[in-house]
Amino acid sequence: MKEYQTITEISGPLVFVETDEPIGYDEIVEIETGDGETRRGQVLEATSDYVAIQVFEGTEGIDRNASVRFLGETLKMPVTEDLLGRVLDGSGRPIDGGPEIVPEERHDIIGAAINPVSREYPEEFIQTGVSAIDGMNTLVRGQKLPIFSASGLPHNDLALQIARQATVPEEAAEEGEEASEFAVVFGAMGITAEEANEFMEDFERTGALERSVVFMNLADDPAVERTVTPRMALTTAEYLAFDKGYHVLVILTDMTNYCEALREIGAAREEVPGRRGYPGYMYTDLATLYERAGRIEGREGSVTQIPILTMPGDDDTHPIPDLTGYITEGQIYIDRSLNSQGVQPPINPLPSLSRLMDDGIGEGLTREDHADVSDQLYAAYAEGEDLRDLVNIVGREALSERDNRYLDFADRFETEFVQQGYHTDRSIDETLDIGWKLLSMLPKTELNRIDEELIEKYYVEGESETVEAAAD
Repeated sequence: MKEYQTITEISGPLVFVETDEPIGYDEIVEIETGDGETRRGQVLEATSDYVAIQVFEGTEGIDRNASVRFLGETLKMPVTEDLLGRVLDGSGRPIDGGPEIVPEERHDIIGAAINPVSREYPEEFIQTGVSAIDGMNTLVRGQKLPIFSASGLPHNDLALQIARQATVPEEAAEEGEEASEFAVVFGAMGITAEEANEFMEDFERTGALERSVVFMNLADDPAVERTVTPRMALTTAEYLAFDKGYHVLVILTDMTNYCEALREIGAAREEVPGRRGYPGYMYTDLATLYERAGRIEGREGSVTQIPILTMPGDDDTHPIPDLTGYITEGQIYIDRSLNSQGVQPPINPLPSLSRLMDDGIGEGLTREDHADVSDQLYAAYAEGEDLRDLVNIVGREALSERDNRYLDFADRFETEFVQQGYHTDRSIDETLDIGWKLLSMLPKTELNRIDEELIEKYYVEGESETVEAAAD
């Protein structure tokens, strides 16, 4: 192993070193500073006579006299089942005061692409306990379903709720599996120390930490480490899923901070910027993360992803949500106006979408009425929302009795179906029963998206008359 003392330039998180032999892309580097401190880095660019190294712990304190060693291997994550219950920093080192990790294996953090032929189609329901997701935008095993939020909105509370409550109910019921067969990998990037404390308090208080692996990259940690954190988390998830048979839910927050780190590194390398200054390869880079969700034929486990991103300026045409929407299978929208009304969680089902929902619901998976109820709730709420705009112009008195019913439906849908608080865990049956109770406010003739047999079975008689009497 050669040691170099040929640092020519230090620019932001990058160190440039002259070399006299070929160095591999992504190779791991150790840099020893003058005071004996060792820092890790990764080769970002290599030519015949120099290399660019991104330093994970930051370049402060590194000068031209520092020595550089190339280790001849790429960055690897030490993996073991004992990682469950542990808290690690953004580059995979324990920060919970526990013992050192004794790995069973060491896996490359870049991971191996899943052969499309070997992919199994995602079609088994994951119950999050959140009605607006389970009922209207169902998450299935192996899916990637992002949460689109914005600054100041409670996406972290929703992330914690999903981490606490998510289960695979059907399989556990049928095969008598232990709850531990479901695991959560939580990767936090660029969060504040206050947010980190909230996350850890919640994980410890609710016992969710026992089935979780937590990676924490804080806002004052180097931006370069943010590019490694999601890859560490996903490598751990793949090991638990495909080697140990767990159903793993990966929650990554906040992808906006990850993309900002990409932009910072791109600027330090003096790359030609793409849209709004982000690197032109950001789409490809995000795809290498999101496409690591899925199921593999013949393997028991699965990797499901919920990436969370805050849309700068509440703009869903911004490059980060825009590119994420192209790659993933839908989105869950956190709504600012619902949040200001005190709805918890403030999920707006109208712009939200789960593209794989239809294959993960129905008889034998959730309930035979699920698809019809979801369609009818969506249609009725959309009509109520349109009528709210009309009320602002002509007043409620000018509307017909039918229109007033849809207005009442929209109000009750928000306060009874979407609103449930961050500590209420609803089963899919409870969610659908609440949906039927709300739909029964409308006459049977209005339920044109539901099969007549299902109306006869589930329609709550008397609910429509109660609404009528209240109006009188």
